[in-house]
Amino acid sequence: MTAALKGLKVLDFSTLLPGPFATLYLADLGAEVIHIESPTRPDLVRLLPPYANGQATSHSYLNRNKQSIALDLKDPQSIELIKQKISEFDIVVEQFRPDVMRRLGLDYQTLAEINPKLIYCSITGYGQTGSYKDKAGHDINYIALSGIAGHSGRQDSGPPPMGIQIADVAGGSLHAVIGILTAVVERQRSGLGQYIDISMTDCAVALNNMAASASLAGGQKQHVESEHLNGGTFYDYYETQDGRYLSIGSLEPQFMTGLATVLELPILLEKGASFDLDDRKNVKQALREKIKTQSLAEWQKVFSTLDVCVEPVLKLDEALDSSLAKQRQWVVEVPLNVNSDQTEPQLACPIKFSRSVAEYQYIGQGLGDGKW
Repeated sequence: MTAALKGLKVLDFSTLLPGPFATLYLADLGAEVIHIESPTRPDLVRLLPPYANGQATSHSYLNRNKQSIALDLKDPQSIELIKQKISEFDIVVEQFRPDVMRRLGLDYQTLAEINPKLIYCSITGYGQTGSYKDKAGHDINYIALSGIAGHSGRQDSGPPPMGIQIADVAGGSLHAVIGILTAVVERQRSGLGQYIDISMTDCAVALNNMAASASLAGGQKQHVESEHLNGGTFYDYYETQDGRYLSIGSLEPQFMTGLATVLELPILLEKGASFDLDDRKNVKQALREKIKTQSLAEWQKVFSTLDVCVEPVLKLDEALDSSLAKQRQWVVEVPLNVNSDQTEPQLACPIKFSRSVAEYQYIGQGLGDGKW
């Protein structure tokens, strides 16, 4: 068994989260990733606590399997070195604001003249065109502008600050991987590379999918706590006696019937599928009162053998130590370097193949410790 992307070579100029997470997937799946970093302005992820084994845990994870090369991109000799080597590469990933790479002499047009097969992916907040293209932004801004935050959260408290970076990762990182691998497949037919413009905001908008379909084609405006999946029905989180939470997603008739039976709540069968707002509120109130009567552990015992779409809201440390985590191998031990017997626990690559494997060669390297 071999890694599926073995043979692809990636030159990665990105920092922080979106680009590095994208190239982490490529590296885990076998691509050779050369990560170019400034020797004087380190990636801020390197400075982000907590630390383990002498460096930031986020850096060690996001940059595993990658070679770290320190180059000053303001030095003409560094630019010349990159141009000399660019014919060896299949893919470039960069995350600067639009026009920065052109000013450095490392834009797609320049590098494609040297290597016409080059696939070049730019990840930005707002894309390469439009009035927002030069604006600064973060995940919270992209989610706000995409409409996601506008129909998420509670009516009395507004949009929730999320525990993960939705636009950065589901928007930027994963769409970049899709675009890059699509271009690799297309290159097999055309023999040519191409440029990929990934806007994290564009991609976050696409994550609205069903809500946007209802709004665009159905003329149904989206509001907080108004739809089936955003708190408008009993599909929601419910507090337990000990201040923990259960997730209840028993929307389909067979699951709703099972839930109503075990909780002894006939109102759920009578009005659980109702479109009337008062009915929905009454069903949710009945569930709130019922779930509040027992602790999370007690409810887990009740639902552990039932197939009704009810699961505990786990804290991250609980999730990573759960039986499901062990069964599905969510966590792997990664060597500190290629010759080390010491390891660091990290999240595994979640993509599982019948013939190919993910590789975990070493954690993120120290600045400039790599070779190319």
